Amino acid sequence: MTSTMAAASVGRTAFSGQEFRQAVGSFATGVTVVTTRGEDHCYGMTANSFSSVSLDPPLVLVCAIAGTEGSEVISRNGKFAVNILAADQEPISRYFSSKDRPRGADAFRDVSHSDGVTGCPILDGVAGHLDCTLVASHDAGDHVIFIGEVQALDVSPDILPLLFHGGGYKLLQEQR
Repeated sequence: MTSTMAAASVGRTAFSGQEFRQAVGSFATGVTVVTTRGEDHCYGMTANSFSSVSLDPPLVLVCAIAGTEGSEVISRNGKFAVNILAADQEPISRYFSSKDRPRGADAFRDVSHSDGVTGCPILDGVAGHLDCTLVASHDAGDHVIFIGEVQALDVSPDILPLLFHGGGYKLLQEQR
């Protein structure tokens, strides 16, 4: 633990993991499916831990639980794509977060997609995507932070994104 982290935790009040989850859940996030392709097959996972990092060079980050298939395949493949889901793609989010979904060669069998410039799957109908090569990873608590340099991107400005807030999916309503 760094001295900054140690100093920050000195005055911390007691709270449960559930209370922490509720507090961070009060921040609305977009919903993404992070995809990657290895030599044998593709992999995808739902994630809402996504952020831009830098404009020059163009960097983004995604987080995955350490020791899971998702974190292992991104590390091994050295590339990933962030697919920003559209408001009507809640079923895709649920599919890629399901423990019972098909794996291996069948993982994308029923999911409409194309290959990005890195070879990672780009899902059809998304609000936008960023296709990245991995430039760094950092262990942080029970997660791994992956930082990728964007190699290609696309955005569909007329497509509203799917949101997650307070433990559930939400739809963005345009203000008039």
